[in-house]
Amino acid sequence: MKKFGFIGMGNMAQALAEGFIASGKVAKDCIFAYAPDQEKLRNNAERLGFVPCVSLKELTESSDTLIMACKPYQIEDVLIELGEDGLKGKNLISVAAGWDFATYASHIDCRETAVQYIMPNTPVAVGKGTFLMEETSSMRDEDRHTITDIMSSLGTVITIPSRLMDAATAVSGCGPAFFDMVIEAIADGAVKNGIARKTAYELACTAMAGTAELMLKTGLHPGELKDRVCSPGGTTIKGVASLEESGIRSAFIKAVDAVIR
Repeated sequence: MKKFGFIGMGNMAQALAEGFIASGKVAKDCIFAYAPDQEKLRNNAERLGFVPCVSLKELTESSDTLIMACKPYQIEDVLIELGEDGLKGKNLISVAAGWDFATYASHIDCRETAVQYIMPNTPVAVGKGTFLMEETSSMRDEDRHTITDIMSSLGTVITIPSRLMDAATAVSGCGPAFFDMVIEAIADGAVKNGIARKTAYELACTAMAGTAELMLKTGLHPGELKDRVCSPGGTTIKGVASLEESGIRSAFIKAVDAVIR
């Protein structure tokens, strides 16, 4: 597993390619990519340093590990175009939502092609991502360890049972958008009360990032950390009470449920 070929070069693929290169674990000339929009592909290649390919055939011939990073609805056509010969003996890492091991197994021979479903999230672009690695896989342990090592340089890798991938994706994959909304809303409250917009975002972002880091490092329950900030009759508990009245807990639980449905 030395040469990686991206099928599709959208935002997530760009973040991964950039992270691979920045980590020093994969050389620029060992990263290849193909996308139908050749002009955009060449521009991204010039910016990031990977090698652009003019066809799927060129990509597969140049790579031993393929990363399926196109839109989920495009994958069936890609598999048909590649055919069994194009995938035989390859490692195939899928980062396309919904295309787990069972789905690939219904389309290709996963004994001839080593398949691993991984779901990253957008913070991989800054080395703070989360990678959900599906437990079910036809990839060799040695190659899974290699993938884990590379991905670990861009964030945290968590192995998840296949039946729980959708629920886990709702949290780590969709969560950043939910947290962005929280940051924006809290910042709006700060701006409403006289804080400059840029400063408001900085305050909200650093408070959220610091709180998450504190919980991970201490292992304390989030409720306990919340209680430590809430003094009897103080300002924080009044804000907490207001959030509870607005149904903040049920709103987030419903959001996760909505994603899974």
